[in-house]
Amino acid sequence: MFKTKKEIVFVILAGIFITNAVVAELIGGKLIQIGPFVMSIGILPWPVVFLTTDLINEYFGEKGVRKLSFITACLIAYAFIILFMAIAIPAAKGISPVNDEQFQAVFGQSMWIIVGSIIAFMISQLIDVSIFWFFKNKTGDKKIWLRTTGSTVISQLFDSFIVLGVAFWLPGKIDFDTFLSSALIGYTFKLSIAVLLTPLIYAGHHLIKKYLEEDPPNEN
Repeated sequence: MFKTKKEIVFVILAGIFITNAVVAELIGGKLIQIGPFVMSIGILPWPVVFLTTDLINEYFGEKGVRKLSFITACLIAYAFIILFMAIAIPAAKGISPVNDEQFQAVFGQSMWIIVGSIIAFMISQLIDVSIFWFFKNKTGDKKIWLRTTGSTVISQLFDSFIVLGVAFWLPGKIDFDTFLSSALIGYTFKLSIAVLLTPLIYAGHHLIKKYLEEDPPNEN
């Protein structure tokens, strides 16, 4: 099925990308508190999405990221449909270990998060890829840290506010002050993680480059 190592790399990166994006939607209804700050637990998988986005950008270009982003958005929407159906079907009374109220409390909130995330995801990904290639065209193969961090700085500012606004503030789950502080803290957290992941981006870039260079000539 996979004729080249480049195809294998894309499938692996795409699988990691999609899995973390969908998992973030499913767990995002849980809010955690770190000191005085509140944020969604769904923030945890997103640094991995940043990492894979940057690596896909490097080796598969702007079109590769855009196509994968649209596919992921469709899969998140599919998850929304399945959750809607699962909530609508009543639990077996006295048999199911999870009743309808418990299921609704967990996954009903996830549906709001999915709506907000689809909007935020597409906007932030399109911004991310545009900024990434702006710096890429300016610096060539140099300064990987600049295009990876620079694209994250801008794109995640939009993502953080849109997700929390649609998922928690608009439905009345949190007040405006909590929304504002949570969005800022979430943005700071994601940005900090993105900076800390910079060595991993360089490591991933090196490993993929070395792996692809081992491709036999007849596979290219």
